[in-house]
Amino acid sequence: MNFFGIGPGELLLILALALIVFGPRKLPEIMREVGRAVAEFRRASEQVTREVARDLAVEAAEEEQRKKLAGQQLYGGGNGGSGDSPGPST
Repeated sequence: MNFFGIGPGELLLILALALIVFGPRKLPEIMREVGRAVAEFRRASEQVTREVARDLAVEAAEEEQRKKLAGQQLYGGGNGGSGDSPGPST
């Protein structure tokens, strides 16, 4: 188990130091707040990840559409004077 690159031994040492510094009454409250902060950070990072993935998908679809339109124009897919449209009547 590695939590932010911290092994179980280091985590136990940090918890023991926190217990000494803050005391047994304050430590549960502090850990509860840390847990809430970590959960909120996790939710926010997941939301950002979803938004970035959605934006990348939209950009990819737009790029594909641009390539498709460019290919149609390049290979005569449009009505660019190919004689299909009637000219002015005389």
